[in-house]
Amino acid sequence: MLRFIYVIIMRIFSIMYFVPKMAYYAKHPEKYSEEDCYRLAQDVMDRVRRTARTTTEYFGVENLPEEGGYLLAANHQSKYDGLGILLGHKKPCSVLMDKKRSNMFIAKQFVDMLKGKRLDRTSPRQQIGTLHEMADELRAGRNYLVFPEGGYGKKRDNSLSEFKYGCFTMALRAECTIVPVAIIDCWKTFSVNSLRKVRTKVVYCEPIPYEEYRDLRAKQIAELVKNRIAAAIEENETK
Repeated sequence: MLRFIYVIIMRIFSIMYFVPKMAYYAKHPEKYSEEDCYRLAQDVMDRVRRTARTTTEYFGVENLPEEGGYLLAANHQSKYDGLGILLGHKKPCSVLMDKKRSNMFIAKQFVDMLKGKRLDRTSPRQQIGTLHEMADELRAGRNYLVFPEGGYGKKRDNSLSEFKYGCFTMALRAECTIVPVAIIDCWKTFSVNSLRKVRTKVVYCEPIPYEEYRDLRAKQIAELVKNRIAAAIEENETK
């Protein structure tokens, strides 16, 4: 929390400048392409990363598919996770967020600019509709980042919680490639009351093509992705 407050204080003037700018980009798609919006998002995220005194190492970038829409499915540890993952992902990528969190200040402008999706946990009908929309967009070539664990609670290590399988029904519907993403030590950025420099890792694991999981149920796919992420954490955690 200390580092989060520090970032807000140190970047208060940047916030006053970039929040309206992101909102303007979101409202004028006729002026700003998806690539323009993503470049601005990465600029903002990198400023936050540097102010938070955090360095992120990236592994497996070569595993990211060059063509077609794909689903990035990552473990979840803190507020830094999406920022850490997307800074290493050069192609435009959107996000799926909890509706309540996504409508908070700054998060709202960020999600709107990336044309992200909001999931209303109180409405199963809305959730199904949103996942169907995402499946259609994945099939059309867009990329999405999701966190199957849902929330991250008060994590203080790289352990994994249960992976919810709803988002993998979307992957089945879209027949898209799934890229498991392992994040390591990202919890240290905003969950430790210290301003010491932090090193985190992001591992883009070997993609899982549709042909590999087409005969599995969504719950089995969730376990497959979780196991891939667990193996990547074990392999890279102590390096």
